[in-house]
Amino acid sequence: MIQTTFDQTERRMFSFPAVHPCEAVSPVTLLRSLIILSQNISNHQSKSFATQRRNTRETIRQIGILVVFFEEIHDRGLVVPESAVLCFSELHLTFQKIRFLLEDCSREGARLWILMKSEMVASQFRVLIRTVATALDVLPLDLVDVCGEVKELVELVTKQARKAKIEVDPDDERAMRRVLSVLDRFEKGIEPEFQILKRILDYLEIKTWSDCNKEIRFLEEQCVEGEEREVPFLSTLLGFMCYCRGRIFDTLDGQNVDQTDVRCNMEILSCLNPEDFRCPISLELMIDPVTVSTGQTYDRSSIHKWLKAGHTICPKTGEKLTSTELVPNTNLRKLIHQFCADHGVSLAKTGKKSRDITRTIVPGSPAAAEAMKFLSKLLGRKLIFGPSEQKNKAAYEIRLLAKSNIYNRSCLIEAGTIPPLLNLLYSFNKSMQENAIGALLKLSKHASGKKVMVESGGLRSIVAVLKRGMSLEARQIAAATIFYLSSVKGYRKLIGEMDEAIPALVDLIKEGTPCGRKNAVVALFGLVLYPGNRQRAIDSGTVPLLLETVASLDKHELVTDSVALLATLAESFDGTFEILRASSLPLITRILQTSTSQAAKEHCVSILLCCCNNGGDEAISVLAKDPSVMSSLYSLTTDGTAQASKKARSLIKILHKFHETSSSGQGCQAFTHEQSVHVW
Repeated sequence: MIQTTFDQTERRMFSFPAVHPCEAVSPVTLLRSLIILSQNISNHQSKSFATQRRNTRETIRQIGILVVFFEEIHDRGLVVPESAVLCFSELHLTFQKIRFLLEDCSREGARLWILMKSEMVASQFRVLIRTVATALDVLPLDLVDVCGEVKELVELVTKQARKAKIEVDPDDERAMRRVLSVLDRFEKGIEPEFQILKRILDYLEIKTWSDCNKEIRFLEEQCVEGEEREVPFLSTLLGFMCYCRGRIFDTLDGQNVDQTDVRCNMEILSCLNPEDFRCPISLELMIDPVTVSTGQTYDRSSIHKWLKAGHTICPKTGEKLTSTELVPNTNLRKLIHQFCADHGVSLAKTGKKSRDITRTIVPGSPAAAEAMKFLSKLLGRKLIFGPSEQKNKAAYEIRLLAKSNIYNRSCLIEAGTIPPLLNLLYSFNKSMQENAIGALLKLSKHASGKKVMVESGGLRSIVAVLKRGMSLEARQIAAATIFYLSSVKGYRKLIGEMDEAIPALVDLIKEGTPCGRKNAVVALFGLVLYPGNRQRAIDSGTVPLLLETVASLDKHELVTDSVALLATLAESFDGTFEILRASSLPLITRILQTSTSQAAKEHCVSILLCCCNNGGDEAISVLAKDPSVMSSLYSLTTDGTAQASKKARSLIKILHKFHETSSSGQGCQAFTHEQSVHVW
């Protein structure tokens, strides 16, 4: 059989990658493939077509009649003349395109889009049906020995295909005008009537919250993957459908909690973890990493768009850029290419569906902007005045809307949704608490969202969930929220001064899932950037717990996060003491030698350097006895970052000096402390 299978998820809407049969194809093979293809098209009559009903019905009917013709030739083993083979090849090519078009018209989540493309879709049907008529017109039917009744059927299809009235269904036309009328009202700042929205959704057979959500997800995909010129209209339809989801449906059916909060959220990437190789803006693998004046690294295309939009601050830190110069990060680029080669990832494909979140700073269209404003106010009212079920649904809607859209976040914050969300954190309803903290996590990514949360007294509520949340998931999301809040210098001190904050994060490292533990570690790292919080973290038992975590993991991303936090804590004398008391120098040197992460290696060198500086000759002597340490350090001086190379050279100098004094017979200063320390 001729291979005509394509993955629908990989094919763009209204693209028809049909394959023309080769000239040397066997008539039997071609005929068998035509039968299977025709049957596949006929099977579409069982699918749901919300629009284009007449055109799809007529097309499927005509192809279904031709199946009888093909099957008779095949079953009777009739000889197919060469001139007929050419016609069959053209039909095969056209049938593939028809099948693709029918798949598009019945695609889940694409009902609104197909409706708004009615003219173009009808035109496609018209062209394809006329192509079938042309192929049948030149078919030498007299040379094919089928019975008279079958010949009459083929002639009937030929005549009908030539004269078929393929046009936009009048009902589709009316529904399309209703949608355009609503979009026009949005653009003028007028909120549409409930009944008009309900009539549109009923026509499209969008009957549940889930049906509506599928439409939204489809439109979001098209905004990323579609042609640039269509993005404004797609954004308008997306705003319309989001508004409908929030206003029309009062209940959630088959709710699936946003598992991206539970699994290791790709959005929670910190300076701890450059091994993830993802751009903080696009969240995609960096193809051409460049470093800006703040020391942060982005993919060149993403940061270029950011700067071109007139921004003068670092997207990640919010600091003002002293220069717009983009410095290529060649070491990171090599690592990314090596990673891709090792894991069979094609860099050519990584940018295919790149979602540049900076594009969402401004709304996609005026109508989308007004729809979002209306929806934000509606959700705010439901959070305050709605019954329990409506409050839960409103929190979940906010969680979804703010997930990856900066403009949505700003509208929701301006509509005053944060204070009532904070109130929901004290709910004894597990789902409600999870949705409220999930929504706050998304809003905490916006600068004004952080400010409103803190000024509304939200820190205490968030820490309460972190400590005593109704579920482990709620606690883990609270940790991620703390991470984002700790990105503001002034808030680190406020959070650290709350008695339960740091101990609760330490508890989560013990009890959380891999993602929850990561969230806790990076949140702690954000907090200890304020020196006053370091002693609190040490007193809470962070150091031995991190060492235990690192020792139990092998080549896990949490290792890099953990050693980064340890490196910061080691800068204090007590942090060094805890590391040495745990006899962990062999563990740190093992990570230095075996880790594939350049970041982890640099953090290990930082820890060792602090141990030598704060721990005296007793710590140095342990490192000096391990010959493999020196080779790892020399490797970093050539292959590491500028900072890693500098630290490695400092440590090499300390070890060389120790060897020189030891060989000259001079004594060693012992590490002194109120307790004896065993470092080996």
